[in-house]
Amino acid sequence: MRTFTSLLTAATFAASALGHAIFQELYVNGVDQGHTNGIRVPDYDGPITDVTSNDVICNGGINPYHQPISTKVISAAAGSQVTAEWHHTLAGADSSDSADPIDASHKGPVMAYMAKVSNATDLTVTGLKWFKIWEDGMKSDKTWGVDRLILNKGKVTFTIPSCIEAGQYLLRVELIALHAASSYPGAQLYMECAQMQITGGGSTKPATVSFPGAYSGTDPGIKINIYQTLSSYTIPGPAVFQCGGSSAPGSVSTTSAPTTTAVPTTSTASAPTSTAVGTVTHYGQCGGLSYTGPVDCVSPYKCVVSNAYVSKNLK
Repeated sequence: MRTFTSLLTAATFAASALGHAIFQELYVNGVDQGHTNGIRVPDYDGPITDVTSNDVICNGGINPYHQPISTKVISAAAGSQVTAEWHHTLAGADSSDSADPIDASHKGPVMAYMAKVSNATDLTVTGLKWFKIWEDGMKSDKTWGVDRLILNKGKVTFTIPSCIEAGQYLLRVELIALHAASSYPGAQLYMECAQMQITGGGSTKPATVSFPGAYSGTDPGIKINIYQTLSSYTIPGPAVFQCGGSSAPGSVSTTSAPTTTAVPTTSTASAPTSTAVGTVTHYGQCGGLSYTGPVDCVSPYKCVVSNAYVSKNLK
């Protein structure tokens, strides 16, 4: 007779086999830049579990079908909204695939980072300095960024900071699956990089982190049992950079606290105060301290305070 542990192990292994996901398409202000155009699709479509490996930077460069690396550099003005699209395989959306865009068991956060480079098509990615521009972790209702990615058919939308310098960048979009993260290595990191030319902007140089280095195997957002009742979850890496605000060069110091009597907390942060005119798509940022972007949300959604620094178009 199989034990509960062996059944759980088998289920985790099966889910792992189904869980692969690839960031493979980018939209700028709603305009599709083309399938795999400007994206460094990987030579390995599975997860990275060693957070000390150089593989966590951009996850390779040549895709499983041995197509050439894209030489396209995607242009976007600072302040633009961009949408990253994920799917289970490089074939793109597949309604017959139950694991597209990723298996539902692979709950965890979704994040976006940028690094300024002299040449976005240069294959050398070691030594780059990264700053986080967006994240979506666990909400008080215990739903995850990956849950929202699945509901939105593989798409996540965020804003390029309006104050960063013009120039070429790599955009690193990452999701972390935590279904097997109760021990290390167990968390599954999926990431790819897009090649971008940012125009306009300002002169702000955000605080940065390095990959590898931004995460450790003992971080509470990397090593965690998500099957406990959690009162909170600490997204790994630095704080999200905010124009006119602050960004931390290291990981968030608070930890997630397992408890059996957790009560969802309600943010006491003030509502967005920006008066900028614009239209914010679903899940886009629409407020927060020092935020100066658009605050008008696409109907029927409205701006919801996540914390003192971030408000998002959620419901």
